[in-house]
Amino acid sequence: MIGFVWAEDSNQNIGINGHLPWNLPNDMKRFKDLTTNNVIVMGRKTYESFPNGPLPNRLNIVISRDKNYPVQQPAILINDKKQLFDHVDPDDKIMVIGGSTIFKLFKDDVDTLYVTKIHHDFSGDTKMTPLNYDDFKLIEKKEGIVDEKNIYPYTFETYQRSAHV
Repeated sequence: MIGFVWAEDSNQNIGINGHLPWNLPNDMKRFKDLTTNNVIVMGRKTYESFPNGPLPNRLNIVISRDKNYPVQQPAILINDKKQLFDHVDPDDKIMVIGGSTIFKLFKDDVDTLYVTKIHHDFSGDTKMTPLNYDDFKLIEKKEGIVDEKNIYPYTFETYQRSAHV
């Protein structure tokens, strides 16, 4: 199973200067709940956005064209998509977490989309790769709770690839 996990604003922005344009603790909690004890696949820039190195309790796999790109143990460096399956079992939950180039690489393979839609416009320099939502069915939608820590309105949405695709 391959899933995409990301948050985007009203204009499909997902990042600025190598970081998220917003602070939304409930989205970070959802991200942690979805990815803990699973495989996470990311590009170099997403990996570099982690202030403390690889995320704990997850198999961190970094895709980079640079065969000598240094990753901190226990993260694993791979150089192309095919190498991923040298490091994971067929029944592992693989969560692709960005950035846009890595989402584009797996967009024909993804089974489940876990998106946080933030109903606000932010400045951004990275957009989510376009996805054909006609290929997916919305299976869960939950309005987020706005409070003093989560100041932007947001919705958690989960989509499953349609069987006929």
